[in-house]
Amino acid sequence: MSDSRDERQTDTERIADGGVDDARRLESASASVNEQFENIRRTRRRRAVGWVALVAGLAFVTLQGLAATEFFSERTRFTWNHFSDRMDDYFPTTDQYGVPFLDVGTYWEFIVNNDLVYDPEVGELLFQFPPYLGDVYAFFFEELGMFTIFGEAGTTLAMGLVGTILGFPLALLFSILGSERVTPFPINFVFRAVMSFIRAIPAIIWALIFVALVGLGAAAATLAIALNTIGNLGRLFVEDLEELEEGPIEAMQTTGAGKSQIVFFGMLSQVRTSFIAWTLYIFEINVRSAVTVGVIGAGGLGAVVAAQENLRQFSNMMATLFVIFVLIFLVELFSQRLRARLRSDEEKRSIRELVLGFPKRMAESFVR
Repeated sequence: MSDSRDERQTDTERIADGGVDDARRLESASASVNEQFENIRRTRRRRAVGWVALVAGLAFVTLQGLAATEFFSERTRFTWNHFSDRMDDYFPTTDQYGVPFLDVGTYWEFIVNNDLVYDPEVGELLFQFPPYLGDVYAFFFEELGMFTIFGEAGTTLAMGLVGTILGFPLALLFSILGSERVTPFPINFVFRAVMSFIRAIPAIIWALIFVALVGLGAAAATLAIALNTIGNLGRLFVEDLEELEEGPIEAMQTTGAGKSQIVFFGMLSQVRTSFIAWTLYIFEINVRSAVTVGVIGAGGLGAVVAAQENLRQFSNMMATLFVIFVLIFLVELFSQRLRARLRSDEEKRSIRELVLGFPKRMAESFVR
């Protein structure tokens, strides 16, 4: 009865004041909504002004950079006519039925004559009929022709692969000693500093240093890539080790496990898959580095590119670049398939299925 009496009294008071309180509340709510909308508009205006200032700043810095790199100088001669005229030097054409086509035959002739993808002197030991076991033995154990049979492309691939294999053990060791979970600070910082120093110097500079030590050739490039692998791969390993879960490590400590047992069974067992994936990724980078390092004359496809560029044989240079593209594509395809095998949640496809099914997957992606 008391509650109903209070409600009637409240209704009576609302009627008596003519609904002034409701009007005030509505007005207050409306003002709050308007203020929120105004805050949103101000925020959007500030963001718009910020984006405009950012774009203007980037444009100004880019303009300054173009001037510093002599992009607008007369030596650059960056005109469309000059650009289109020089394209004939890189992409020779042939007319068939009155329509110009890229003269692939010119490229292929240079590739075959310079043994870029196949060395017949090594290949004849393996590909002969009837097969002769003595030559097969010589191919594998005397000539060691598994890579040299592929000519300059095989040399480039061998530089990247051997550099990765030689650098992996030290990268693993430096990463373990550089982890604060294993080595206390500041001792671990010494190993991190060594890897940082290695990363600070590009592989091509390391190659110039090794050229003075071992002479000009693929050996200097391989050593440079191996040293670069220690810095790059070791840094990736350290980051994974720092993000490990404490549970397995603490469980092993409670059982009285030694330091080495904790490292191998408590730490490395958790990051084994990611370590393999990172190693394959660095292998891809090292094959590209092998091309770059070869430009200084350290062998492989990079040396061929540099030689043809010096001779102003730009069509031959482009032929070599196409070989480099195919080599890098195959290395990435191989690496991607191995990484896919490591991921249990991804559909397993063989390399044959991956290549032959590529048009179908592209069509399906466009339909989506």
